[in-house]
Parts: sequence; structure tokens; C-alpha cells
Amino acid sequence: MTTRPVWQERPTVFGLTLKTVVLTLIVLAMVYPLYVVVLTSLSTARAVTEAGGLVTLPGELSLDAYRELFGGGVVTRAVLVSTGVTVVGTALSLGLTIFAAYGLSRPGSVLHRPLLFLFLLTFLFTPGMIPSYLIVRELGLIDSYWSLILPTAVSAFNLVVMRAFFMNIPGEVLDSARIDGASDLRILWRIVLPMSKGVTAVIGLFYAVGYWNAFFNAVLYINDNTKWPLQLILRQYVQQGMNLVPNQRAVDTAAGYALPPNLAIKMAIIVVALVPVLLIYPFVQRHFTKGVIIGAVKG
Repeated sequence: MTTRPVWQERPTVFGLTLKTVVLTLIVLAMVYPLYVVVLTSLSTARAVTEAGGLVTLPGELSLDAYRELFGGGVVTRAVLVSTGVTVVGTALSLGLTIFAAYGLSRPGSVLHRPLLFLFLLTFLFTPGMIPSYLIVRELGLIDSYWSLILPTAVSAFNLVVMRAFFMNIPGEVLDSARIDGASDLRILWRIVLPMSKGVTAVIGLFYAVGYWNAFFNAVLYINDNTKWPLQLILRQYVQQGMNLVPNQRAVDTAAGYALPPNLAIKMAIIVVALVPVLLIYPFVQRHFTKGVIIGAVKG
């Protein structure tokens, strides 16, 4: 009689029911707050007042919060800044990570071990806020968009994961291409990257989400508020009550326009900050297991 491990046994009806209930509760715990935020951002002042705060049941709906949010140009400009930083930063970071990971995955590469040691050393030691600020200032990057990209251009964690995945590619495939006269750059472009679409998509998502959600570098390095990214606008408005549309409020009040409540505007900013990530994630999530776990374990 052979005994199988517990995880290979067929689940019981009770086990399936319990899993279904637990997963349902987890989904509700994640979806319900988003539902409340979106519904509150679309609610009128009367609906917010009747709910006493966050709206949980649909009532009067209106796009006034989004109208005022984008009416002054502050949020629109911040969205463009965040989009530009995210696109340029992700492309630069992904390119640097791919080249570094491929070079460090080849045992015979120049200064292979010392460079790998330097990258791994960053897991244990970080430069700190003041040294980082001094370096950025000496490079003349204060009030420059590059100050939002270059200090975090390469993540050691992402590089190690991608290197582990590259090392999992059979060496015979690369050797056969090299025998046929292919250069390292051609091997990387024609063979390695097509075989690494999963890990490339995941690492690209990590970088994109990091750039989109980052605000602390903007707090340190950006003094010109016309260059603020969206996350810093969100922080300034939610925490400090910054007026996003200073002139529009006076005009709308004089014209008899019912201004949306501040709570609805706050929720609208949160929705605008969340939407890009929510739209991109479904197209990349199927690569997570193959791209990260396999690369990290088999590397």
C-alpha cells in the first residue's frame, strides 16, 4: 500500500467549502474598500452628507469631483509627469537590469564576482537620505526629472531574480549560437529575451509600479511644484489640504455651481492614482509564477 503526501490527497467536500469561503472573504476584503472609494468619488455632496462620510450604498451620482479635479490643470500636469517618469524610468531600468543580469549570469564575464558582490552588498547597506541628497545635488539634478529616475534606476533584487532566470537557460543553446557566429548582443536579443518574456514582464511591472507610486524622491529633490508627480499631489492634498483649483472654486461658487465635497475629491485622486496599476496588472499577473518563482528557485 502506497501512501501519498497530504497535499496530493483529493480534497474533501468540507475542505473545498472552507477554501471557497476563505477565498471569497479575501476577495471581498480587497474589493470592498476599492468599491467604497470609487462610489464616494462619484457621489454628490448630498449623498456624502447623508452617508456621514464614505458612501457604501449607491445614491446620487455625479462626475463633479473629477470635473473639479482636472479643471485647474494641476492634476492633469501631475498625471503627465508621473506617466513620463514611469515610461522613461521603466525603460531605462529594465534595459540596465537586463544587460547587467545577462553579463553577471555568464561565468566567464569580466569582473564577474566583484561586480556581483557589489550588487549583493546593497542588500545589507544603503547610502541613507543625506548622502543620497548630496550626490544628487552635486550632480545638478535638483528640480530635474532625472532625480526621480536615476537614484532608483537599478534594483538589486530585480537584478538577482533576472540573473537567476538567465542562468537557468541551457548553456548548450547559447554555445550553439556562439558557434554560428552570433555576438553576445545578438544572443541576448534573439535567444535570451524571447525565452525570458515572463521574467521581463514581471520585472518591468515591478519597476513601473515603483516609479508610479514613488513620491519620497520628489519630496527631497523637486522644489518646483509644476514638476510634482501625481503621488506627491495626492499626499499634499489629502494630508495638507492643498487647494488644487484655487481660481475655479471662486468662479463656480459665484455661478451657483454646487461644489463637490472634499472627501469626494480625495477619493477621486486616489482612483486616478490606482487606475493605471489596475489596468496593467491583469495582463502581467499570469507571468508571476513563471517569471519570479521559477527564476528564483532554479537559479
